[in-house]
Amino acid sequence: MFVIDVYQNLYIMRILIVLFVFYIPQLVIAQQRLGEQDELQIKETFFKTESAWNNADIDGFMEGYWKSEKLTFVGSKGLTYGWEATRERYMKGYPDKTAMGKLRFTILELSKIEENSALMIGKFYLSRSIGDMQGHFTLVWKKIDGNWVIISDHSSSSN
Repeated sequence: MFVIDVYQNLYIMRILIVLFVFYIPQLVIAQQRLGEQDELQIKETFFKTESAWNNADIDGFMEGYWKSEKLTFVGSKGLTYGWEATRERYMKGYPDKTAMGKLRFTILELSKIEENSALMIGKFYLSRSIGDMQGHFTLVWKKIDGNWVIISDHSSSSN
């Protein structure tokens, strides 16, 4: 009986090790991934902002942002709080189609933070006759009332 118990314990230990090494990490990774539908909704909203920008439509661009005084935007001129203040900042910095140019985004990473929030890291390219710009951004997305919106934007130009 003692010999059988030792073998049974070794067998159980091997199973537990296999589960721990191979299965548990997969569960952790799966929990950090966005659901397919959520990822599609975020990307759809995000690329609508790009399209609106390229049509010189700042109001349409701002539709991707949380309409709240708690929205945060960080850029080269510092921190801005609120949807309206962020909109005004864009209007002042990009007053016409020439200043706005053509925008192209590249998503480098999109990952789940928790159930209804996500983190997006990417690059932007702004082609303009008055001088091109490019840089990186970090966006925090939150699902509010069934819609994914940007609640925090940190964008910085590398030129």
